[in-house]
Amino acid sequence: MTVTADQAAWFSQTFSAMVANCDKAVLGKEHVIRLALTCMLSEGHLLLEDFPGTGKTQLARAISSTVQGTNSRIQFTPDLLPSDVTGTAVFDLEHNRFVFRPGPIFAHIVLADEINRTSPKVQAAMLEAMAEKQVTIDNETHPLDDQQVDAIRKNLRTRMGTDIAVDLRIDPAILGGLVVKIGSRMIDGSIRTKLNSLAQAMRG
Repeated sequence: MTVTADQAAWFSQTFSAMVANCDKAVLGKEHVIRLALTCMLSEGHLLLEDFPGTGKTQLARAISSTVQGTNSRIQFTPDLLPSDVTGTAVFDLEHNRFVFRPGPIFAHIVLADEINRTSPKVQAAMLEAMAEKQVTIDNETHPLDDQQVDAIRKNLRTRMGTDIAVDLRIDPAILGGLVVKIGSRMIDGSIRTKLNSLAQAMRG
């Protein structure tokens, strides 16, 4: 497919406008925003890997608002079930039949929060959605939106209560996507020391 000069100029202008809009919500992270939007436009997945409080959730919300798409957030815990992610069939008494109720995976921007805390069974359902753009419930396949982007979030502060094997299964699924660290390295050492001192003072 040949791209004309006018089309290239339009794309550059539109992309810059999207970056500028996201930058209003996630300040000072233009490079990260550009990588995230590039991942979205290339129909890939995004692994956000950093410490808590560095803007991972805010970035996902900002992108969703910018493209005027739907968004959802899944907080992964050890007791989460696959149906909590994919949805499930619910019996409709009025029509005497089962009706599929979509789960939070059915959105344009899906933030999978702390996926390294979930069980392999839930992870398998998530990987099917990421790799095949579909979910399977009761042997019935339900397609997802072609424009869906999964933002996988992993906190680095602690590994307590996490499934270490998840890292081995998730990271290869991100191939073809991007692995991004939001901004822990952007915090100067002196600023980090002051923040730690302030936190200790607030604790008493």
